[in-house]
Amino acid sequence: MNEPHYHTNLFWSDEDNLWIADVPDLRRCMTHGASRAEAIRNAAEAIEGWIETARDSGLEIPEPRYRPAI
Repeated sequence: MNEPHYHTNLFWSDEDNLWIADVPDLRRCMTHGASRAEAIRNAAEAIEGWIETARDSGLEIPEPRYRPAI
């Protein structure tokens, strides 16, 4: 089974002084990091945790809306 690839928005927050990673396809799936790389790693963990929690709760797991051209 292929792992789904969810689009992640990555942006700098002056207010928080860190990088924010938001996964729009997964409601309320957001994390942060002191560097871009850390925020991206944390986003991968957040996606995995979000999907695991949804499965355990019997909730629907949305398909990624963004699909890169092949």
